[in-house]
Amino acid sequence: MPAPTRAHVLDKLIGSELPRFASMDQVRAFEAQAPYAERVAAHSTYQALQLGASLDPQAVALHFLQHADPDEEPSTLTHAQFMCRVTQAANAFHVLGVGRGDVVSLLLPLLPQAFVALFGAQAVGVANPVNPMLSAAQIADILRAAGTRVLVTSAPTEGSDLWDKVAALRGAVPSLKTVLVVGGAQHRGLESDDFDARLDAQPGTQLLSGRMPRAEEDAGYFHTGGTTGTPKLVRHTHANQVSQAWGLRLMGLAGPGQGVLFGLPLFHVGGALTQGLSPLANGGHVIVMSPAGWRDPHALPNVWRLVQRYRPQLFGAVPTVLAGALQVPVNGADVSSLRHVSGGGSAIPVAVIQAYERQMKLPVLEVYGMTETSSVHTMSYPDIAYQAGSVGRPLPHARTRVVKLDAEGRLIGDCAPNEIGVVTMAGPGVFAGYLSEQHNRGAFVEPGWVNSGDLGRLDEHGQLWITGRAKDLIIRGAHNIDPAPLEELLYQHPAVALAALVGQPDAYAGELPVAYVQLKPGASASPAELIGYLRDHTPERAALPVALHFVDPMPLTAVGKIFKPALRVDAMRRVAQKLLEGLAADGQPLRVQVADDARHGHVIRVWLGDAQGDERTRLALAVTQRLDPLVVRHEIE
Repeated sequence: MPAPTRAHVLDKLIGSELPRFASMDQVRAFEAQAPYAERVAAHSTYQALQLGASLDPQAVALHFLQHADPDEEPSTLTHAQFMCRVTQAANAFHVLGVGRGDVVSLLLPLLPQAFVALFGAQAVGVANPVNPMLSAAQIADILRAAGTRVLVTSAPTEGSDLWDKVAALRGAVPSLKTVLVVGGAQHRGLESDDFDARLDAQPGTQLLSGRMPRAEEDAGYFHTGGTTGTPKLVRHTHANQVSQAWGLRLMGLAGPGQGVLFGLPLFHVGGALTQGLSPLANGGHVIVMSPAGWRDPHALPNVWRLVQRYRPQLFGAVPTVLAGALQVPVNGADVSSLRHVSGGGSAIPVAVIQAYERQMKLPVLEVYGMTETSSVHTMSYPDIAYQAGSVGRPLPHARTRVVKLDAEGRLIGDCAPNEIGVVTMAGPGVFAGYLSEQHNRGAFVEPGWVNSGDLGRLDEHGQLWITGRAKDLIIRGAHNIDPAPLEELLYQHPAVALAALVGQPDAYAGELPVAYVQLKPGASASPAELIGYLRDHTPERAALPVALHFVDPMPLTAVGKIFKPALRVDAMRRVAQKLLEGLAADGQPLRVQVADDARHGHVIRVWLGDAQGDERTRLALAVTQRLDPLVVRHEIE
């Protein structure tokens, strides 16, 4: 059977020539041509990868670097080689008894085998990529919840405790039958097989299972809900995941020959789907900078030289990386291949967006979504005017509403334009529910409409603005932190009466966890003592609060619950005051207040006293320079 032509592939993926959306009217006209299901929902992720490979089988699909060094020689896989290896992985899993609904869990750094195992598992069963930095107990909880049959992990390496975690959880997951090891079979008290040797023994031209996954079948289980709490497993169907590759193709962010610097983990939907499946299913390629991705100490310092060598069109990363890259001198590197910068996972400070536009003449397309929407759900359209700070509009066939809910989480109705409410989403990427029914209570405001837990508003042009969070989750550089386990630990301390963790704005990480504590009458403890206590008892270092403040009384609601919005406001005020230290008007520190704002949720207000003329101009400029990197807006009164 001859390989499909490019036009034939685009017809399958898009249904027509690639459109350019210059207005939302054009988007609606495109949606009216054919339902989403008639275009791509018949595809599995395996079929989508086949279509992408058919555009140019000998084109590079994967560049892999060990040390994020632009001068090192990469390992490469062409699209034909990658599809062969994915097929071999699917067949190896099939031989081990993996079929529809059976789970293959992955505990891997960013190795080529991680991509192969992810999509090979989805071709015959369900893939479950897991954060290898979690504790052994947390990993075991995830694997038990998933019902893992096969685990793929990496061989012991110096400085890594992953193998010890695998050895510890083997007896804790009754469903686990086989462990496959990348880097050679190991037998330190754990029966296992060599992953690559298993693949080598299988054919790479056809699936031995004799079946192609259907669009409505589960393709992946992704853990979410905070890495320090009991994780929820989000069920993605093949249709959910393919919709991400399709939507980004429509936006022009994935296509034949297009590349992306890859540094996000595969247990995150931004890595697995937005930057993994999307380019590969559209004939593009990924440049994996190192097994540690952006965590590699050489990745950020080498970012512009990597762009020069590999010529990606898209620089996509979490806001912390985008902000960090601005501090790296270009030093004459040729970065002319870049067409767009994109970021998500947490809000991008407007100052960062403006810096890319001003210094590098690159538009920054902010995206918004969640694991439950298969990653990107809304974004700034490249050819439609957008405002910095907005997260744009829904992808074609996706929908977003801002709604009012009652105290029990029941839907009251939709908010008016620019009225703040709870953001809810529907569309082809939105999941049907969590694996465990207990987590589905309150997950949807009505059938098909997932409750994001975020607060936002839709302006008069249909752009979405995120203004805050209705749920307690703290997002530290796209790292989800559930406050509950840390709060429970604080309550176990004999001096603590009440405790709460909230997010404090941070120019680099977006948010940092800070703790608020009310001590028991007559009790004494220092902030350093309580933070040290948490450090000794929590396995999740990212969740450790960067500061602890004593409050008495703790703000409470009418029914006696801790009122966290008041603590978040206090955290905003404290961080603003800290950033403005050293600035004074008439010899007095600048006065700072955080106020509710109908459009932005909250705004930091700064008073410059009676300063006039050049002194007032100097102070205003200094305030702006120090507060601009924060996501929270500020005003000078």
